[in-house]
Amino acid sequence: MSAEPFWKTKTLENMSRDEWESLCDGCGRCCLNKLEDDDTGRFLYTRAACKLLDLKTCRCTDYPNRAARVPDCVTLTPEVIDGLGWLPESCAYRLLDEGKSLPWWHPLVSGRVETVKEAGISVAEIAYSEEGIAIDDLVDHLWKLPKAKRKAS
Repeated sequence: MSAEPFWKTKTLENMSRDEWESLCDGCGRCCLNKLEDDDTGRFLYTRAACKLLDLKTCRCTDYPNRAARVPDCVTLTPEVIDGLGWLPESCAYRLLDEGKSLPWWHPLVSGRVETVKEAGISVAEIAYSEEGIAIDDLVDHLWKLPKAKRKAS
């Protein structure tokens, strides 16, 4: 009988650094610029991504120094997850914080990083760099995040 995976037995606060980092599915959604609707409080995503996001791999090109290079970059910790209403609904950190399970396409579940793209969750080759886009023009780049595709049989 195999043991339960760590994300089912540990709280976010009790995970090791490696376990914590492995929760990131590499979708790149959190690196998209977002706007908050003043009337509803909802967060609206754009296709304009942080200048440090590698648009093919959806990984940060300078992860260790990201907070210094991008002042509004938020370092995710167990203590701040609950207050980040802009985290995508598909985000593993958000899901686990809300007591939900990881989806079929998450690499920790599927065993393959490719399932993030196969499920339509990745912004790879969909997003583009924010460079050259004025903050006031971000509204012209709004994009509705697609829901995950169903698991292929």
